[in-house]
Amino acid sequence: MVKVEFNFLLLLVFCIFIISAMCQDVEVMNILKNTINAPITFQWTDPDVCKWKHIQCDWRKRVTAIQIGNQNLQGSLPKELVMLTALQRFECQGNGLTGPFPYLSKSLQRLVIHDNKFSSMPTDFFKGTSSLQEVRIDDNPFSPWHIPISLKDCVALQIFSAQSAGLVGTIPDFFGRDGPFPGLVYLALSSNSLEGVLPASLSGSSIEILLVNGQNSNAKLSGTLSVLQNMKSLKQVWVNGNSFTGPIPDLSLLVHLSDVNLRNNQLTGVVPPSLMNLPSLQVVNLTNNYLQGSPPKFRDGVGVDNNMDGGRNQFCTNVIGQPCSPLVNALLSVVEPLGYPLQFAESWQGNDPCANKWLGIVCSGGNVSVINFQGMGITGTISPSFANLSSLRKLLLANNGITGTIPNELTSMPFLQELDVSNNQLYGRVPSFRKGLVVKFGGNPDIGKDKPSSTSSGTGFRSSDNITNFVGIIVGIVLGIFIFLAIGALVLVSFGKKLTSHAKKGKNHDALVVHPLVQGDENIAKVSVIVSGEGSVALSPSGNVYESSNLVISIQVLRDVTNNFCEEKIIGKGGFGTVYKGELHDGTEIAVKRMQSGVVNEKEPSEFTSEITVLTKVRHKHLVALLGYCLDGNERLLVYEYMPQGALSKHLFNWKEEGTKPLEWKTRLSIALDVARGVEYLHGLTQQTFIHRDLKPSNILLGDDMRAKVSDFGLVRLAPEGKASFQTKLAGTFGYMAPEYAATGRLTTKVDVYSFGVILMEIITGRRALDDSQPEENIHLVTWFRRMLQNKESFQTIIDPKIEVDEETYVSINTVAELAGHCSAREPYQRPDMSHVVNVLSPLVEVWKPTKQDDEDMYGINFDMTLPEALQRWKAFEGRSTFDLTHHHS
Repeated sequence: MVKVEFNFLLLLVFCIFIISAMCQDVEVMNILKNTINAPITFQWTDPDVCKWKHIQCDWRKRVTAIQIGNQNLQGSLPKELVMLTALQRFECQGNGLTGPFPYLSKSLQRLVIHDNKFSSMPTDFFKGTSSLQEVRIDDNPFSPWHIPISLKDCVALQIFSAQSAGLVGTIPDFFGRDGPFPGLVYLALSSNSLEGVLPASLSGSSIEILLVNGQNSNAKLSGTLSVLQNMKSLKQVWVNGNSFTGPIPDLSLLVHLSDVNLRNNQLTGVVPPSLMNLPSLQVVNLTNNYLQGSPPKFRDGVGVDNNMDGGRNQFCTNVIGQPCSPLVNALLSVVEPLGYPLQFAESWQGNDPCANKWLGIVCSGGNVSVINFQGMGITGTISPSFANLSSLRKLLLANNGITGTIPNELTSMPFLQELDVSNNQLYGRVPSFRKGLVVKFGGNPDIGKDKPSSTSSGTGFRSSDNITNFVGIIVGIVLGIFIFLAIGALVLVSFGKKLTSHAKKGKNHDALVVHPLVQGDENIAKVSVIVSGEGSVALSPSGNVYESSNLVISIQVLRDVTNNFCEEKIIGKGGFGTVYKGELHDGTEIAVKRMQSGVVNEKEPSEFTSEITVLTKVRHKHLVALLGYCLDGNERLLVYEYMPQGALSKHLFNWKEEGTKPLEWKTRLSIALDVARGVEYLHGLTQQTFIHRDLKPSNILLGDDMRAKVSDFGLVRLAPEGKASFQTKLAGTFGYMAPEYAATGRLTTKVDVYSFGVILMEIITGRRALDDSQPEENIHLVTWFRRMLQNKESFQTIIDPKIEVDEETYVSINTVAELAGHCSAREPYQRPDMSHVVNVLSPLVEVWKPTKQDDEDMYGINFDMTLPEALQRWKAFEGRSTFDLTHHHS
């Protein structure tokens, strides 16, 4: 009887415990409902939270999964979420949630919070989360933070993706083979501010996908890629956009590797056969390095981006697979043990070292007579291959950091008169050279010893001058940082005063305040502030990332500035709707796109949503800026900066009807380069890859200075993580649509490159992509242009007769015509990327000097100024009024 009562008592306690925990979960979920402003569509009204949409529970009515991703949510997450002790999956990706991210249950298995606006994560968030398998925290404006040590507790971790997540410092060594994550297969750390080397501990790890590309311009990953040669599980590796040096390692053990992106580094040396012969290789990108030797020939079917005629690579010939001259091969073999130093790769061009005056090489009678590598800071060992240069008279390698021994093979060089290896870190005995040959080996502390001493530094630099220079550099850097911070603090203080002033003035009125700020060389970010109702101000915390709520403009403001959308204000029409010109009370001009009712499809992302999504993520001076938007009933409106000269199509095809002059060639060139830079930014310089899908002259807008900006982002698609191509619904404009996309719906960045090639053809010829007035065989511009381009005699006839052609212009047009042909090649892999396009066009365009002050000039800060000059200019600027788009209405 006592035993029964005891069991009953235990059961009662257990039930009380379960009911208490269940009630706690209900309370927490109701707090969450309020903090994220859960929409009506969630139907979070039932007292039983386990019946709520996007929520899962276990048999005890405990919440185990919250899956509220891609719901356009605003607000923040409550700290009480940590009380959901049974929570295993938390997914809130693709929303606009802000504030610090809270602690969650230690039972968590899946964390997916990418594409929000969270400001920080607790550094010890991962402590004790031993069941956590997947972490995706990409694209959040976190305050700078290091990869936390607490992550080591996640022993079940398989996926860790923290791209564009504010990471700084170095990559820790616990991701490797001997670390706590034996099952880690996906490591993505792209678009942060990481620096240092790839840790040696990655060797032998289970990682299949490694993405560390695109680190911040002020902090890059560096060192060599040698660790990759033992990462046998790798299938995809992206290290592009960093400062890696040295040769591409032997990758013969990586039999599963299919996607390799090494572009935009400082890699040197020859492309190893192990890379060309990889059995699973599908895509390889080598553009913009300093690679040498023969241009690599990959097997058929491999997509290769190598920019043979536009990147920095220094191949000895432009013919793929053609071997270099024996002399080039001999010199490359002697610098291989020296790590293919960068200074040689930058200088050693062409297939004849004597004719092209290679750095450190002196020739006589067409043969190398002197090699002088003295004091170049090179390391590595002395190659026995020097002996193959039989005509060499002097070999000078003094004052470097060379290690190892002096090879015996050097004694066989018949004409060698002087060998100077002094002041290095060599050891071992000096070989017996023939009588009369001068050998200098002083300054090598271990010469004559069987092995190097442990105290040798190996640097080869021992002068006090170097220490003095180093200290001077450090002092200069510190002083520069101090000046930069001083100016920045002054700007922020003054800017804050102006915002406060405008908040007070805007009380009881809706207003959009836009103030220009400069970010980097190419990006112009704008900070949007909404002053509403009671005068509260909401400001994007990072200063260059829009919070969509801060872009909302009332319908009444837009009705007022467009005279209630009157017909006289119309400046453009299309399938999407109508564009109106608006003028604010202070004279500022804006463009208002009013979507047609029915354009927005509730079942899939609309053009309206797409434009907001894209233009709040990207900012560039050659992309039209979104200033705000309005959703009011069935009304969908987008507000842009106004481009006074309208579309490029008006100046190319309709200039007579519009009463304008035909464009000069230099203006056309400048427009082409502007567009290329804008698209290059979309493709590779943002934190993600965007594909425009509808590049054409009517979507290229011009300012009064005839500088171009790409517009109309309604069809833009974001490339999925780690995918070079993907399937999508067909969209775009015939005539500009790449053939593989029109046939299969497979989308890559090369689709935009094709469209840009067509635009270049239109710029050259003045003809439209499709022209029904032409004979049947000439209707399609690309087909006709290719045919005419093949015949030099007919090429002159395709140039727009409105262009004044002199000798210089003709050469320029010919270069652009060849580029247009490459861009519109039939196969995607034959087309260059937009970085190559920019490299080709840039030298053709004269340096542009603005006819009026840029926004950055108006703002008054120029980082080329001295500090006193900057302070004086800011003082003068202080008296001006802020650029104000406030519009008062009754």
